[in-house]
Amino acid sequence: MNVITTLELKDRLAQLQGQTVRLQGWIRNHRKQKSMGFIDFFDGTCFKNPQVVYDANIADFEAIQALRVGSAITVTGTVVPSYKDPTTPEVQAASIVLEGDCPEDYPLQPKRHSIEFLREIGYLRPRTRLFQAVFRVRSVASMAIHTYFQDRGYVYVHTPLITANDAEGAGNTFTVTTLTPDQQKAGETDFFGKPASLAVTGQLEGETFAMAFSKIYTFGPTFRAENSNTKTHAAEFWMIEPEIAFCDLDQLMDVEEDFLKNIVSTVLEKCPDELAFLDTFAAGGKGTSGLVEKLQALADSKCARITHDEAITILKNSGKDWQFKPEYGQDTAKEHEKYLTEEYFHGPVFVYNWPKDIKAFYMYQNDDDKTVAAVDLLVPGSGELMGGSQRETRLDKLTERMEQLGISAESLDWYVNLRKFGGCTHAGFGMGFERLLMYLTGVDNIRDVIPYARTPMNCEF
Repeated sequence: MNVITTLELKDRLAQLQGQTVRLQGWIRNHRKQKSMGFIDFFDGTCFKNPQVVYDANIADFEAIQALRVGSAITVTGTVVPSYKDPTTPEVQAASIVLEGDCPEDYPLQPKRHSIEFLREIGYLRPRTRLFQAVFRVRSVASMAIHTYFQDRGYVYVHTPLITANDAEGAGNTFTVTTLTPDQQKAGETDFFGKPASLAVTGQLEGETFAMAFSKIYTFGPTFRAENSNTKTHAAEFWMIEPEIAFCDLDQLMDVEEDFLKNIVSTVLEKCPDELAFLDTFAAGGKGTSGLVEKLQALADSKCARITHDEAITILKNSGKDWQFKPEYGQDTAKEHEKYLTEEYFHGPVFVYNWPKDIKAFYMYQNDDDKTVAAVDLLVPGSGELMGGSQRETRLDKLTERMEQLGISAESLDWYVNLRKFGGCTHAGFGMGFERLLMYLTGVDNIRDVIPYARTPMNCEF
């Protein structure tokens, strides 16, 4: 008899009623009575897991009653109707074989554990219902991103993880070297013959491919050495970065809006059980937090569009007593984003044409010489989710801006030359994947939406 997964069992439940099946997985909980027992079984393929029921007629009844939580087992039995939930499979076991035992001190006993405790046993937390839901959503969202771009003719580009440029110019990079401190002091030549670091973005390399394939995207890990211990910062995280030739800022906003709604809709469609659990979990197990409602509202919404100056005017006229006073020419704060999305527009909003002095060198400089064609997408409940811009295509403007910021045009000659060799209007955006996942799952800490978080003073597992 072939082994089937719990996902197959759920999907073919009506067809398999009364049939004999074989399952392999682990015990999440084991409730024992005098003449029978109930096992909460899971194999990770489906969020709605079957209950395995056995009675005293089963062979090795006493040995089966001694099976502990966490043990790996093979179950053979008949699919029967569940009186508890008709949509959840139940299996009347004819045999249960122990594949891998588990001791009494197994950390994941059937009770609610704090997220902080689960981080300490990160190698086991994927077995909990919370992280089964989170990482299922991560998997589905990841596939949805690839599907979105592939279905629309984008080429997937693997940009380098080791680079000799700091595209953002912030200096928050991890140095890559083969030299010991003594060798560095002695001036020995390093592996690449020049300073190298882990990439903070694949954008610049992505632009070179957009000038050949028209539409490309990157989706991979990036690294930033920010010594920040907030809930939204990690040293290693994944970025989605499309780059589109013959595309201006207005067209870019169209792409961003369509992309985000598509990913959210796909997760709503494919992860209803996971989202229902996460909705309840975020509410502390009492009712719902409004997670599913928030996601559905975003999928059905129309994004507003305002300039940065218009946003500041709205904030100044709000009558609010701001902790950080909104000012023209300055960046916005979380409280400003929250007001714009949740109180003023009651939905997502694009804020574009940002002050030049607070944005990167590669952004298209507007005619007012004060702003650049940059855009942030703000969403209710999260704030900034995406950041993008039309790229500067005029050689003189680009090199002048680089000189102002002390960025060497010579070291980035390959990037500058794109403006000489058949350049065109082009634009792109970046979105942190983990930030999207926090929005999709309602989990408020980046450490809990990535399998093994890399944060200051933390590089476990």
